[in-house]
Amino acid sequence: MPTDDLLSRQMPHSLDAEQSVLGAMLIDADCIKDVMDKLAPEDFYIQQNRDIFETIYTMFSYALPIDGVTVAEEMQKNGTFNENTTRKYLADLVDFIPTSANVSAYVKIIQDKSLLRSLAKSAGEILTMTQEGLGEASDILEAAEQKVYAIRRGRSAQEMVPIAQLIKPLLDQLNDLSSGKTGLPGLPSGFSTVDQKIHGLNKSDLILLAARPGVGKSSFALNIALNVAKQSKKTVAVFSLEMSKEQLLTRLISSEGLVDLSRLMTGRLSANDWGKLTQAARVLRQTDIRIDDNPMLTAADMNAKCRRLDNLGLVVIDYLQLMSSSGGRGYAGESRQQAVSDISRMLKIMAKELDVPVLCLSQLSRANEKREDKRPMLSDLRDSGAIEQDADIVMFLYREDYYKEDAENKNVAECSVAKNRHGETGRVPLRWMPEYTTFSTLEMRYDED
Repeated sequence: MPTDDLLSRQMPHSLDAEQSVLGAMLIDADCIKDVMDKLAPEDFYIQQNRDIFETIYTMFSYALPIDGVTVAEEMQKNGTFNENTTRKYLADLVDFIPTSANVSAYVKIIQDKSLLRSLAKSAGEILTMTQEGLGEASDILEAAEQKVYAIRRGRSAQEMVPIAQLIKPLLDQLNDLSSGKTGLPGLPSGFSTVDQKIHGLNKSDLILLAARPGVGKSSFALNIALNVAKQSKKTVAVFSLEMSKEQLLTRLISSEGLVDLSRLMTGRLSANDWGKLTQAARVLRQTDIRIDDNPMLTAADMNAKCRRLDNLGLVVIDYLQLMSSSGGRGYAGESRQQAVSDISRMLKIMAKELDVPVLCLSQLSRANEKREDKRPMLSDLRDSGAIEQDADIVMFLYREDYYKEDAENKNVAECSVAKNRHGETGRVPLRWMPEYTTFSTLEMRYDED
C-alpha cells in the first residue's frame, strides 16, 4: 500500500452521526437523558464535537438549560469556544437535523465506531508489546486478554430495570415452584438434603466448598457436576488444576458405575465390573461435561473459555489456592493473600457475568486441628477472609473417621452450610463410599454386587 494512502487513512468514525446526535440534543432537551448514559466524550472522534458534548454533559449534570445559545456561553467559560468557528458550527448543528426521533440510531453508530477505534488502539498496543518483547509471552497474553476484556466490559453496561418489569417473572417462578413444575429455584445438586438448605445451585452464585486434604471435596464436587449434567442436560465446565483429565474420568466412571476405584486403576476387573463400566460409559457419553486440566489457568482464562460454551449450567473449579492470578506468577505471604482475594473476587464477577453457579473448592488451614472439635469454621478458610465475603454459599466437608480411626460413625460425612445468602445454615449428614469415591444422602443403600 502506498505511503500516502497510509498517512491519509483515518480511524473509524461517522461525522454525520456525531453531528446528528449533537444537533438532536440542541433542538430537543428531552432526548439528552437518552444519550448521556450511552455515550462518553471520548466516543466522539472529532475534537470539536467532543468539546461540545462534554459541555452539554456538564450542563446536564447541573440541570442547566441546554440550547445553542447556552452551550456557546458555557463553552466560552470553559475555554473551548472559538469566536470564528464555534458559533457558526453550533448554528449549523441545529439546522443539520430536523428531528430528534432517530437519535438512538445515531448513538448506536457512534458506539460502533468508538468500539472499532478502541479495538484498533488495543491491537496496536498488543503489537507493540509483542514486537518489543516487553515481558514473558504469558504476561503479554494476559495483558492482551485484559485489554480486550476491558473493552467488552465497558460496552456491556446494563439499563436500569423498573421494578414493575421484575414482578411478573418472579410471580411466574413462584407459580412454577408451588405447582411442582420445578422443585428448586436453582439446579438440583443431586443431594436432596443439601438442596433443602441451599435451594439448589442458583445462577450467579459463587459456592465455596472447603475441606482438609483427603476428606473428599474433589469427589463431592465431581458428584455434583455429574448429577447436574445428567439431570439438567446442561453443559458443565470442570477446571482441574490438581488432577489430570484421565484421573477425573476414572473417578467419574467409578462413581457412576459403582466400580471399586482400586480395581479400576489396576485393571483387576470382574465380568460384573465390566458390565457396570459399560453402563457407566453409556451414561457419561450422554452428558456434556467439559474438562480442562491446564494447571496454569487464570480466572480470565476460565471466563473466556466459558463464554464460548452454549447451554452452560455449572462451572466447577478444583481448587482456588492453585490458581494463578495472572501469567502463572507465584506469590508468598501477604502478596499471596492479596492474590487469592483478587481471584475470589474475579470468580464472583465471572459467576454474575455468565449467570451460572460457580462451585469453587478451597483448602482449609490447620487451625481446626488444634481444636478439640475438628469441625471447620469460616475462620479456617485458607489465605484470605475475602473468600468468605465474596462467596454466596460456604460449605464444609467433615468426617469424624478422618481424625479418629475408631470413630463410631464410620464412612459418615457431614456437609456443613456455614454461610448461606439464600436461607438457613446447618449440618447435613452424608454417606461416604471411599471405594467408589462418591457421596450419597444417608438414607440411600447400594447392593455390594
